[in-house]
Amino acid sequence: MKNWFLRKTVILGIGVFSTIQLFSQYTQQPFQGTIGKTLNDSKEWWAPVPKPPKGAPNVVLIIIDDEGFGTSGAFGGLIHTPTIDSLANNGLRYTNFHTTAICAPTRSALLTGRNSAFVHEAGFSHISMSAGFPGWDGRIPSSDGTIAEILKDNGYNTFAVGKYGLTPDEEATDAGPFDHWPSGKGFEHFFGFLGSATDQYKPDLVEDNAHVAPDGRHLNEQITDKAIAYIARQQKNAPGKPFFLYYAPGATHAPHQVDKYWSDQYKGKFDEGWDVYREKVFENQKRLGIIPANAKLPERNSRVQAWNSLSADQKKLFERFFEVYAGYLTYTDYQIGRLINYLKENKLLDNTLVYVILGDNGASKEGTTEGTIEPKTNNSRTQSETDYLKKNLEDIDSIGTAAAQTNYPLGWAQAANTPFREWKTNADAEGGTHNPLIIFSPKLIKDKGGIRNQYGHVIDILPTTLELIGIEKPQYIKSVKQDSIEGTSLAYSISDASAASRHKVQYYYIFGNRSIYYDGWKAEAAHRPDNVDFNFIGNNLPMDKSFDEDDWQLYNLKDDPTETNNLAKKIPEKLEELKKLFDEQAKENHLYPLIDWYDVNTKSVHHPNGSDTQGPIK
Repeated sequence: MKNWFLRKTVILGIGVFSTIQLFSQYTQQPFQGTIGKTLNDSKEWWAPVPKPPKGAPNVVLIIIDDEGFGTSGAFGGLIHTPTIDSLANNGLRYTNFHTTAICAPTRSALLTGRNSAFVHEAGFSHISMSAGFPGWDGRIPSSDGTIAEILKDNGYNTFAVGKYGLTPDEEATDAGPFDHWPSGKGFEHFFGFLGSATDQYKPDLVEDNAHVAPDGRHLNEQITDKAIAYIARQQKNAPGKPFFLYYAPGATHAPHQVDKYWSDQYKGKFDEGWDVYREKVFENQKRLGIIPANAKLPERNSRVQAWNSLSADQKKLFERFFEVYAGYLTYTDYQIGRLINYLKENKLLDNTLVYVILGDNGASKEGTTEGTIEPKTNNSRTQSETDYLKKNLEDIDSIGTAAAQTNYPLGWAQAANTPFREWKTNADAEGGTHNPLIIFSPKLIKDKGGIRNQYGHVIDILPTTLELIGIEKPQYIKSVKQDSIEGTSLAYSISDASAASRHKVQYYYIFGNRSIYYDGWKAEAAHRPDNVDFNFIGNNLPMDKSFDEDDWQLYNLKDDPTETNNLAKKIPEKLEELKKLFDEQAKENHLYPLIDWYDVNTKSVHHPNGSDTQGPIK
């Protein structure tokens, strides 16, 4: 009643717009005037309208999906990415940046600056499933405010386009609730999809708080159009007002779908195969200074066949898979270029801070050893290898089209992750977590094209942004007291390439795979059997193997950044020190209990929703 009376009184005096401003602020700040029996006995007070710091830059945060470290030209890759390369050549390349190894936890950590704001690992098919424990809730809590909420409360307009991936499935209908939709997490406008993946031509499309029908164009084109439209409308009505844009294309996640105009540009470009690709990219990375001169290229994964051992038909098929992926990435770069060019042409780019994160995890292994064209309808493939190859060869022209659900074979995932071991979901290995970062800012960066080797993690982006803008970390958002921000600002490194890393400790955990980083040292444990069927998407899941049986390895990343020299037996005391640190971090960040999805006692898969599936994992 008190708030209603205040609102009605103010409407009579100063109009609806001011009323809304006052009423919204009043709910967060105590009234600081004086209320007497009459107006003469009273003193008015209006909560200050949020204003950004003078000269505050626009912020554009770009994150590409499932892109490996060794794909874009800026980091030694053989795929044409002129926009990304230009941003890198006129900004800074961070070579020691990390994600969580899978999409939802990465995006949650990125937007909140916290380790435990979401889930520590994904469910089997739905990333936002809850397991019924504090660190496994599947929802970003209100106490972990997002960068969008903070910037909006400091006078920014906030937009998001593309993949969100943080809305629980049971809340993703037009009936809501909308607390965990982008609109509930600080974004004033959203256009994209709420899940972890979608068809690029028939996306499960949402605009603001409702599903909308796709128009048949590629999703990358649609989200770029929408991003430009949001900025254009905002600048027309409030010229110079800063904005925050979260640009998160569904690319390059499967299904790999792109017009043949783009994929055909790569015909014959990869006929030497994935082994030669790795060697060429590795040399490029050394030449560019992306990796140290003494780094070693890890051996080919035992599950990947040597390219020269493949048949002519296999080579023909597998080449086409990667031609399509390369075209998909180049097309994504083109759409990013449309956005950057719009900012430049409208004189907005000079006062814009741009982050580009090349992958929310390592390259995807979900294409199996032979690649996929049609979606799998069960956990195992019934055709023989010969029949499967024959069928895919018959369908080779459909790879990458709207009619197919394409993903490349495992060998290309390792190649895309050059120079690291393993791939997406492997939180134990650098191939799962090590992704490039580009920071571009014409006003801030003088060392254009510079390389930065400081250790970083996605939780560092939020505090970096606040420091560069000049905004304090909020104690409250919407009257909810905020947890501490766990990331470390990277601002110190922008002007000092030789500065020592300030982010000293970081834990990782996905599907039982886990690791702990401490000041250049890393201990890691893979949690999976040797006989896993890679045709199953959840191929990390353990079979009859407890966490206590996992083999821990130890690496000195300062001397061995690609993890080729396991020091566990040589320095056991260091390994035990790091294992103890992992335990401390796990307790502090609500990681426990570790959930073994395969119960060795009941021989069943334990799903986070409480149901069980009997039998072995295939």
